[in-house]
Amino acid sequence: MKLSIVATLYQSAQYIEEFSRRAGAAARQLVGDDYEIVLVNDGSPDNSLELAVRVCESDPHVIVVDLSRNFGHHKAMMTGLAHARGEHVFLIDSDLEEEPEWLLSFAKQMARGRCDVVYGVQAQRKGGVFERWSGQLFYRIFRAFTRLSLPDNIVVARLMTRRYVNALLLHDEREVFMAGLWTITGFDQHPQAIMKHDTSETTYTFRRNVW
Repeated sequence: MKLSIVATLYQSAQYIEEFSRRAGAAARQLVGDDYEIVLVNDGSPDNSLELAVRVCESDPHVIVVDLSRNFGHHKAMMTGLAHARGEHVFLIDSDLEEEPEWLLSFAKQMARGRCDVVYGVQAQRKGGVFERWSGQLFYRIFRAFTRLSLPDNIVVARLMTRRYVNALLLHDEREVFMAGLWTITGFDQHPQAIMKHDTSETTYTFRRNVW
């Protein structure tokens, strides 16, 4: 299989149908019919699972993974990556703040740069003054304590080669911080500036990021 698109679901009911439709359209432009969309239900309290199953029943490209409870965004992403079978894997949030169509420009950059990862970085961090300030503070604290060159304002959206995904899945940390794992996995990673939309209030407070 040429391409897997992986997304997690948590209070995502209002986005699932549009996300799946747009993700599928972008995938077909890139690889024709040789793709899958892996949706991981992270114990969502709304009817995300029901809607995802409905989409799955009408679209054979869609696969639904239902976790037994809410494990958190990062662990749900790792679960989705473990189920992905594609030669390339496009990881993205399902709430449409990140555009499924970025897949096409990420793929162009990957081919041009012959790299293993193309990841999105916000040209300007979304949100109010406090959200932007706390985000900058978090990255500074993280770099100071870990000495990792974590890029500012990275987003979930990223296109990855199979060899990178395989290496990423070798990490066996129980408490997963994805941005750190993305960085320490290494390989040739290139950023692409994007403009993230604001469809909902972030649940990643400064306290949650730190703890």
